[in-house]
Amino acid sequence: MSSNRPLRVAVVGAGPAGIYASDILSKTDLDVSIDLFERLPAPFGLVRYGVAPDHPRIKMIIDALHKVLGRGDIRLIANVDYGVDLKLDDLRQFYDAVIFSTGSIRDAALPIPGIDLPRSYGAADFVSWYDGHPDVPRTWPLDQQKVAVLGAGNVALDVARVLSKHADDLLPTEIPANVYEILRSSPVTDVHVFARRGPAQAKFSPLELRELGHVPDVDVIVYPEDFEFDDGSMAAISSSNQTKQVVKTLTDWTLKDPASLTASRRLHLHFLHAPAEVLGDEESGVTGLRTERTRLKGDGTVEGTGEFHDWEVGAVYRAVGYFGSPLPEIPFDELKGVVPNREGRVIDIDGEHIPGVYTTGWIKRGPVGLIGHTKSDASETIRHLVEDATGTPGEDGVPTTPLNEAAHGDPQAVLDFLAERGVDAIDWTGWLRLDEHERTLGEPHGRKRIKVVPRDEQVAIALERASEA
Repeated sequence: MSSNRPLRVAVVGAGPAGIYASDILSKTDLDVSIDLFERLPAPFGLVRYGVAPDHPRIKMIIDALHKVLGRGDIRLIANVDYGVDLKLDDLRQFYDAVIFSTGSIRDAALPIPGIDLPRSYGAADFVSWYDGHPDVPRTWPLDQQKVAVLGAGNVALDVARVLSKHADDLLPTEIPANVYEILRSSPVTDVHVFARRGPAQAKFSPLELRELGHVPDVDVIVYPEDFEFDDGSMAAISSSNQTKQVVKTLTDWTLKDPASLTASRRLHLHFLHAPAEVLGDEESGVTGLRTERTRLKGDGTVEGTGEFHDWEVGAVYRAVGYFGSPLPEIPFDELKGVVPNREGRVIDIDGEHIPGVYTTGWIKRGPVGLIGHTKSDASETIRHLVEDATGTPGEDGVPTTPLNEAAHGDPQAVLDFLAERGVDAIDWTGWLRLDEHERTLGEPHGRKRIKVVPRDEQVAIALERASEA
């Protein structure tokens, strides 16, 4: 590699994982030039389009990410779709290394009968809708009084809370106008959340769970008969303060006086109920949910009992996890939903590192862990990239692989390439225009921002061509 220019690195995906990787790389001893590509007109990925609007504390992560990109040493190139506007062979012309941080945006499958019936939805699609993702429809069919949510994690809680919450209580947030209007007319009265394991195995964050108890005019109902604790449960409670807090909150709710439950909407939490079948047909859509009562086996896992319950619900949302999407010209593990890699080094079918290709975030390890966990993940990937760039093996003794040597080291070359293809690339200044516009929309209403949803409108604002839109 030529020593008379900086190392050129492209990071594909401008969510937290991509920004953390870029930041860590920029602080190494390498002389490096970093371009951060994003498919959408706006950066920040999961924090902008995957966190519920009534979680401003988590949304504040954007402020920290904003500061990283605002320094000016990492170049944002948004509105560029990898696999459409350019591919790996194109990137190799301009970059010595490429890091893929595209995340996981699809819903994991739930292979039970009836899961594909009308009014059976994936939580990821619903989250994208209420967060104003430009690639999903602007409408959502909220027309049922009783709804089921399948899952025992924070996404399931978010979906259940948004479904049960009164729309006016979301107005202080950055909820898009079209989402507010549809939620305002929702007829929902009861949201049922089903978890196949017990309270001690729930993956709720304590704070998120406690927040449910403070939603206006929504009663949280849990059922004492769903509470069972085996040796594995007691071990989890004694070893994890988070589990202990979750179990305490749930237990306190079982002690509520039924006479005090007078809200117009109810959020039911059911444990030890495994979804077995979504009831209904293609013509009528979802008419119910069948669950099988489970029992703990002693180690925190469960088995079926053969006892089934049918629940009258008109819609089902599965929140059983996210799943990665394959990337053109990049190996992909269809079973795990990740790019196959060895500590961030992307490997081919023979297990060999593909020179100059790396990955980080959920597309590297799967959709587990909170947003902050991506920092350590990115550090691991960047450590190996630096080893390969310098030819210095790490403590693990794994041999280094020389990087790709880009033919075009001039940072302007990739912009010229995109322009020739008619791609309207959006830079950091363009994002600032869109950011300012959304904040201006929110000011008269006392809100931090109101998101612009249509993609063409976002692009027009970012490129200062709103009058032509």
